[in-house]
Amino acid sequence: MRVNVSAEPDAAGLRPLSARSVVLSLLLGVHPPELPVKDLLRLVEPFGVGGSALRAALSRMVASGDLRRSDAVYRLSDRLLARQRRQDDAVHPRTRAWSGEWEMVVITATGREPADRAGLRTRLTALRLAELREGVWLRPANLGRPLPGDLARVALTYSARPEASPHDLAARLWPLDAWAATARTLLGRAADAGDDPAARLTVFAAAVRHLLTDPVLPPDLLPSGWPGKALRDAYAGYQEELAATTGLRRSGG
Repeated sequence: MRVNVSAEPDAAGLRPLSARSVVLSLLLGVHPPELPVKDLLRLVEPFGVGGSALRAALSRMVASGDLRRSDAVYRLSDRLLARQRRQDDAVHPRTRAWSGEWEMVVITATGREPADRAGLRTRLTALRLAELREGVWLRPANLGRPLPGDLARVALTYSARPEASPHDLAARLWPLDAWAATARTLLGRAADAGDDPAARLTVFAAAVRHLLTDPVLPPDLLPSGWPGKALRDAYAGYQEELAATTGLRRSGG
């Protein structure tokens, strides 16, 4: 079963800009992720968002728990802070030399509610694990992070060394050709966007969403010409560009 598939509405994952998406893109790209409303008013204007639309979006985002407000400063909620950490890791993944071993997580808990099962699947996917069969998740052990200790409440974790071809196993777990094709499309769309701020933000918002689904495999397991680094470099360059043109602090990594 392939789980790291981008669930976007079109082939490149492009979504129309809204006031909410502009605000989130700006806040997710700065550290700490907070901005005064006076700065937001200035920053959203090049993206076609007016003052009344911004204020309405900010009110809805506070009410829905996306943002917190203190005086006239808006900052990301804890839930979106976690998203920012995942986004930073997607752009600057922490890896280590691969010895040939794989991480394996076998779900042992039974009788869980559907929402709990769905939440666990989301969490394991965010850890860049993929599901080989129901309840069995794995990936090459090349990431510079341990598996969370609290997984022991619902699963057993192992180190494994499959006898089958690791290349064939990686291709079975992740749609590598499809991922690479979308990444190349996004790189092309970024080049076509020129100097249009809204078009560039639209493309690079899709790019960072796509990077969240990059399995970050060891180089030996990647197809020739893998565009993951090129897409990460392009996004990092866009962040530098945005910082220079808006005065925002650059995204950390």
